Amino acid sequence: MSAAGEAVPFLFIIAGEPSGDALGAALIAALRERTAGRLRIAGIGGEAMAAQGLDSLVPLGDLAVAGVAEVLPRAPLILRRVRETVAAIQLLRPDAVVTIDSSGFSWRIAHGLRRRGERLPLIHYVAPMVWAWRGGRARRMARWYDHLLTLLPFEPAYFERVGLAASYVGHPVLESGADKGEGARFRGRHGIGADELVLSVLPGSRGGEVRRLVPIFGAALERLEGMLGPFRIAVPTVATVADWVAEGVSGWPGRPIVLRGVQDKYDAFAASRAALAASGTVALELALAQVPMAIAYRLNPMTEALLDRIVKVRQVNLINLLLGRVLVPEHLGRAACAPERLAATLAELIGDERVRSAHRQGYDEAVGRLRAGGLSPSRAAADRILAILAARREDPSGACPRVSRAHIVPQREGVTPP
Repeated sequence: MSAAGEAVPFLFIIAGEPSGDALGAALIAALRERTAGRLRIAGIGGEAMAAQGLDSLVPLGDLAVAGVAEVLPRAPLILRRVRETVAAIQLLRPDAVVTIDSSGFSWRIAHGLRRRGERLPLIHYVAPMVWAWRGGRARRMARWYDHLLTLLPFEPAYFERVGLAASYVGHPVLESGADKGEGARFRGRHGIGADELVLSVLPGSRGGEVRRLVPIFGAALERLEGMLGPFRIAVPTVATVADWVAEGVSGWPGRPIVLRGVQDKYDAFAASRAALAASGTVALELALAQVPMAIAYRLNPMTEALLDRIVKVRQVNLINLLLGRVLVPEHLGRAACAPERLAATLAELIGDERVRSAHRQGYDEAVGRLRAGGLSPSRAAADRILAILAARREDPSGACPRVSRAHIVPQREGVTPP
């Protein structure tokens, strides 16, 4: 109990990969702000959530894998972590559980808790892409969860129609600081001249994708050097794969500078003329920083073959999805994600001013569509969670509370489902 006699909220927060760790850290900070510091937390996260005071139950590196073929060898460890997490939640008795993205891990925990009769509120942050593939997942999710917090304005409708309350809270990239980097500071720190060409290259945040993309990106940069001459390379990374990245890029051209902090990453963006990145949320950071980009991705061949059969959308990049048209070049799969194609795209992004201008204008338009009301996304998410806790306190009968439609941020005009 607090000094004022009010219950101190106790949340079990789970992030299963680095992008979720960043969301979790911002959420914890917003929750502390909204509760004047009267907050207890437990759960699973990485370095960003640790900086907000979380002592992670298990190492994040045990969970940060993607792709069917990649997950299978790790399945025994992941399932053990699921069992350990469910047991910890039952022992600690938090007021609610908040799972962030990483549905392969998070949903097993939610399912495990419901199978054991737990009625505490379960909240999921970041909607699965049911509009892109496997639409039946929305119904499965509605059986376990009480509320969903979405990042994109067109997502709530997909879940409300199957009975899961959902709130659009805005995308956290808007408060990331990606648009506030200082290119001069980056150049000065690393001895790079004002007229030297700098590129940002981001080969991913999971071990499997790093191991697949680093050789391809390196070969693309060798071709690019032959086309344009010398340049410098900034390689932002995260703790879970930093050692793999540092070793893998050591033979790249451009004397790669491996960066491990958020501020260094954003300073590198500000200094960069273009970027090549693994497909993911980093595309929104680059858009906010106004860095013309190409995105690329390769999965295990078995996983790629499976996704070819079930994916329902033609683009996966969030900028393209928000705009409803192709702006950011997408190099996905074995044929498209090839060194010669990546080099040609980068050369165009670096040298063609018309292309660069079109990217910057499109980025402004896409980012504008992510703004939801006047609140920052993390504060909006924190407010939804605290409202659910308040509803539970008002009705302690054991029924799982749902936030009413009045709390849902309206969909922005002009943003429709893909």
